[in-house]
Amino acid sequence: MTDEQTLLLEVDRLKVHFPVTNGILFQRQIGSVKAVDGVSFSLRRGETFGLVGESGCGKSTTALAILRMLQPTAGQIVFDGTDITGYSQSQMATIRRQMQMVYQDPFGSLNPRMKVRDIIGEPLVVHGQTGSKAEYRRRVDELLDLVGLLPGMARRYPHEFSGGQRQRISIARALALNPSLLICDEAVSALDVSVQAQVVNLLMDLQEQLGLTYLFIAHDLSVVKHMSDRIGVMYLGKIVELADRDALFEDPQHPYTQALLNAIPVPDPVVEAGREQQILIGEVPSVHNPPSGCHFHPRCPVAIGRCGVDEPGLLGCGGREVACHLVGDGVG
Repeated sequence: MTDEQTLLLEVDRLKVHFPVTNGILFQRQIGSVKAVDGVSFSLRRGETFGLVGESGCGKSTTALAILRMLQPTAGQIVFDGTDITGYSQSQMATIRRQMQMVYQDPFGSLNPRMKVRDIIGEPLVVHGQTGSKAEYRRRVDELLDLVGLLPGMARRYPHEFSGGQRQRISIARALALNPSLLICDEAVSALDVSVQAQVVNLLMDLQEQLGLTYLFIAHDLSVVKHMSDRIGVMYLGKIVELADRDALFEDPQHPYTQALLNAIPVPDPVVEAGREQQILIGEVPSVHNPPSGCHFHPRCPVAIGRCGVDEPGLLGCGGREVACHLVGDGVG
């Protein structure tokens, strides 16, 4: 297959800016919050692309813009060869059959007044895929079995389930329309560690079984390493490093990526006590008033004068892309 045939999603220089206004009766825009500011990446069929970074860096906003639940300010979103950037909500209805999302909160994302059968079957009703009552029930039972739940559970309400079971229900609902792309937005971060492992293994099994493509958003790098083929590291609305999983974890290039990996605890207490700690100074800057030049330079341990003036772009460096003046092609 050609590259065009293998690519399922292309995001090119995506921006999502929110206006900041002043006044009560006569509001005027006095600035903007640059939640996502020029993000680019692609996603091949059948792979998992991990998007990581601290809270507030723009990961979830990127996902909502891809689904067109937020209107992009600029940039381009191409899904399965079709530019959907300017699609209306009615045009997006057919596209959303192929793009589904699993949210972070497995309880808040489920209607507490609906039985599980109706929750999972709701996408079938909305998109006119119900068929007869028998077909509808059979499909819901199939989806429950797919995520490791019993058909009899369809008669229960969300509050009767554990957190891990509720997230399995969310996954079943997302799979109801046989999507190509599943966006998992912190899908396991609210679960206990042991349950996280079960849900992650389920997602990997489903990917192999159904040929799914994942955009996996998380802040837990150990989970991202287990799930992802390629990883993009975000900081303050921008991707600062993009690389294959193994390359990123074995040899991180951007100082922010290095700091994130350094923060992962080592299970061996002797090794943990003896290794050098890399602690970032300061707080994450405001997206309303980001620093000039490289947004990371106020916290960067190796920043030079140029970093506070010139903003680095993503440049090729040994099979990856890094936005840093001190790395690869960016060395000045």
